[in-house]
Amino acid sequence: MTRKVAFFLMALCLTVLAGTAEAEERISGTVTSIDLETNTVVVSAFEGRKVTITVSADDTATLKKLKKGLIKVDDTVKVRYITKDGKNVATYFKKPAGC
Repeated sequence: MTRKVAFFLMALCLTVLAGTAEAEERISGTVTSIDLETNTVVVSAFEGRKVTITVSADDTATLKKLKKGLIKVDDTVKVRYITKDGKNVATYFKKPAGC
């Protein structure tokens, strides 16, 4: 009996955790616009879609690069993001190595 209860609780925990996990998306493309007031960057993917990415205030490294012009319009970037509260929030935002 206790094995069945333990199995049920483990399965329940895994189901709950799987439901709260946020899927991380990836995009590679060209920066088409930067808005420093809202910390958003529009990336035009190589396959044609455009995605608006929000850079979190916690990501000070990326924000500094944007403000200093180290990442600018027409640069190629690789971005990973999660959708949170209706916004695509960057978890990784870099220029590819060698560029």
